[in-house]
Amino acid sequence: MSSAYVIDWLSLAVRWAHIVVGIAWIGASFYFIWLDDKLEAASDPELAGELHAIHGGGFYHVVKYRLAPATLPATLHWFKWEAYWTFFTGFTLLALLYYVSAEVYLIDPAVAALSKPAAIGLGLGTLALGYGIYEGLCRSPLGRNEGALAAVLAGLLAGAAWGLTHLFSGRGAFLHFGAMLGTIMVANVAHVIIPGQRELVRAKQEGRVPDPRYAAAGKQRSVHNTYFTLPVLFMMVSNHYPMTFGGRWNWAILIALTLAGALIRVWFVIRHKRPAPAWILLAAAASALAAVVLAAPKREAAAAAVSMSEIEPIVAKRCLPCHAQKPTFQGFSEAPKGVLLDSPERLLAQAALIHLQMVSRAMPPGNLTGLTEEERAKVAAWSLKPQEKR
Repeated sequence: MSSAYVIDWLSLAVRWAHIVVGIAWIGASFYFIWLDDKLEAASDPELAGELHAIHGGGFYHVVKYRLAPATLPATLHWFKWEAYWTFFTGFTLLALLYYVSAEVYLIDPAVAALSKPAAIGLGLGTLALGYGIYEGLCRSPLGRNEGALAAVLAGLLAGAAWGLTHLFSGRGAFLHFGAMLGTIMVANVAHVIIPGQRELVRAKQEGRVPDPRYAAAGKQRSVHNTYFTLPVLFMMVSNHYPMTFGGRWNWAILIALTLAGALIRVWFVIRHKRPAPAWILLAAAASALAAVVLAAPKREAAAAAVSMSEIEPIVAKRCLPCHAQKPTFQGFSEAPKGVLLDSPERLLAQAALIHLQMVSRAMPPGNLTGLTEEERAKVAAWSLKPQEKR
């Protein structure tokens, strides 16, 4: 078995696991945010609120204490491993795809001439630096003003989006932006939420009054995590849509769709408590529409018709090393996404997809096969109005 074949199976297994544990983490996170916002006043002064619900054929009565119950229960359920395993599987997947094959997915010489070790080091540095800055801001006096903190974080994230897209390939930049947010999210769990909860439990065990600061910090980071969730989910699927990461405005598209995802989540969180203002959804829609406009391919001047016989040599030299029944390019055991371009019939069937890949400059990744501008223009012209072989 080739190493590429083994890596493909490892990637599939890790991706599947990442999705499973990610669903568990997001589901628990969304539920507790909803639960906190839906609590009703309780008659017991020790309670922050209570809630009645019906699900799965049964009734539930949930209560939340202001700090802690008078006596700790024998069994206390914690929610942490979903977050940790989402990070472990996500980082493993990042390494398998973007670090093992950095020259394919992470480096684009047209953006920055990076060596493989340099690109990997910068990628890892992005994750550490992003979390370090975020944590410093949250622990500073600015962290006590949620509005100001949100504005500063938005500005810094916009700067990160611009910087990453001028450092890595579009695909690699988008994934590292998402990985940076995901790292912040799991660090919130590991370094703030869980330690704070341990201190609350320890205080009860030792007969001390729990310090409300720990509860407040855990709540703050949980809310931050819920606003990061939809942008991170977009980054996870963005590599399938080159019109988002392949163009010259990819950094602005990244900012716009991140903002749209965060605003949608803001609307839902407000809606848990009261009717949410429509302007939030309208702003999210406007931001998403801006991304659509920015990603639209520019109008092309009318070009002379190009026949298939003119592009077949280009495809054979620049595309078939990957998009053939048996790829010859190192690191590929099969054609990416199963797209085959090794016959006239398959070229015609994939003409629309070929055009998108050409104008977005997403293919070849990092221009590994050395596609020239003249060749790109010729293939793009043919794929816009595909001509059969003459």
